[in-house]
Amino acid sequence: MIVVLLGYMGSGKSSVGKPLANRLNFTFLDLDCYIENQHATSILNLFETKSALEFRQIERKAVFEICKSHSNLVLALGGGTPCYGDILPYLLSNSNVFTVYLKASVKSLTMRLITEKSNRPIIANIPDEKLSDFIAKHLFERSVFYTQAEFTVEVSLIQIDEVVKKIHQALN
Repeated sequence: MIVVLLGYMGSGKSSVGKPLANRLNFTFLDLDCYIENQHATSILNLFETKSALEFRQIERKAVFEICKSHSNLVLALGGGTPCYGDILPYLLSNSNVFTVYLKASVKSLTMRLITEKSNRPIIANIPDEKLSDFIAKHLFERSVFYTQAEFTVEVSLIQIDEVVKKIHQALN
């Protein structure tokens, strides 16, 4: 089985994914790290040197490769990964995949991301005072994809260990 974590940037996919993988005795894999290793460059550099479409094609290829070659895995997607092309339909139709949406409020996401802007190419150049509005608009656009996940956990007000516990319970 592959447990796929999806949600907006800053929702805690990597922070939840590592302890969840430990609890399940699975391997943890962050899609961005996988892509960086495959292309021997950073996600930031890929964003700067490739078109958006080229980057999404790289993500698609990576997701399909991972799902075909791995099991007993917790996979943290990029925030936009399930929103493009046929990635989400592929994940939802794959009997070996369980999708989990880590749902966070705009306020929570803004608080988490405001200090990480320089590491996030999509929001790096957005002024702090406009970040919340940007997140709200982006989250609204992407929620149609995120909410298709098989399981949703509201992560704004609970600790990581509680999120892990809820996902573990949903798998049993």
